[in-house]
Amino acid sequence: MDIKKIAVLGAGQMGNGIAHVCAQSGYEVKMRDIEQQFLDKGLATIKGNLDRMLKKSKITQVDADATLRRIKCVLDLKEAVKDADLVIEAIPEIVKLKLDTWKDVDAAAPASAILASNTSSISITQMAAVTKRPQKFIGMHFFNPVPVMGLVEIIKGQATDDATVDVIKAVATKVGKQTVVVKEAPGFAVNRLLVPALNEAVFAIQEGITTVEDMDLAIKLGLNWPMGPLTLLDFVGLDTALYIADYFVDEFKDSKYRAPALLRKMVRAGWLGRKSGRGFYDYSTNPPKPGRF
Repeated sequence: MDIKKIAVLGAGQMGNGIAHVCAQSGYEVKMRDIEQQFLDKGLATIKGNLDRMLKKSKITQVDADATLRRIKCVLDLKEAVKDADLVIEAIPEIVKLKLDTWKDVDAAAPASAILASNTSSISITQMAAVTKRPQKFIGMHFFNPVPVMGLVEIIKGQATDDATVDVIKAVATKVGKQTVVVKEAPGFAVNRLLVPALNEAVFAIQEGITTVEDMDLAIKLGLNWPMGPLTLLDFVGLDTALYIADYFVDEFKDSKYRAPALLRKMVRAGWLGRKSGRGFYDYSTNPPKPGRF
């Protein structure tokens, strides 16, 4: 199948990154969100990322202009997916929201279109089951920040066929990513290891073992991570991390995946990380230096 037109659902930090790399690689992209302010912010992020690439001579002005021309921002879901060859969903990690969205997408998208979720933990099989094309449903998990990170996890659901896997491998390669193929399991490969590690970092802070700054420094220098775990949580979004941890507990029925009480309290307080201006760090006064990102 020749993919030419891609619909990206969600203009947040993952959605705008996916739209960026797809458009930069020559695909026509419709980026959809539920409010114009989200689309405006997402497009501004893409422009900012392109400007930084220009300053580093990684692209030319011609490349940047062509990338922006290939991105159309839309509010209407049917308009976004009506002529798409591939739909990539990058909306919040809330099961009901994803299932409801995929029902609507399945009804509006061409029968030939492949449906891909950027979920970092939720069952591909469960989402595929609410569509009439489970064989053409797949996980396509990018990593944040999308223009920088080199991996896409490809996740097969119970019914995903090999032809769909091959198409998504080709798309990921075209947008400059390497791929790994994994069978469905909560968290897939990367987050199966990462989420418990992030939880343990928060438990250490909750127990007063060390400071936020020293935990980040210890992991950056001791494990050679590009950024510390608490900086990473702020970058990902504490609410997203909590959704995933709770989902792991529901799926695995194992308390070792439980979220720390501190993480839950911070989310309840609205301290979600960079996107809210405050998380483990206060981004209005003393933002951390994240590392080589």
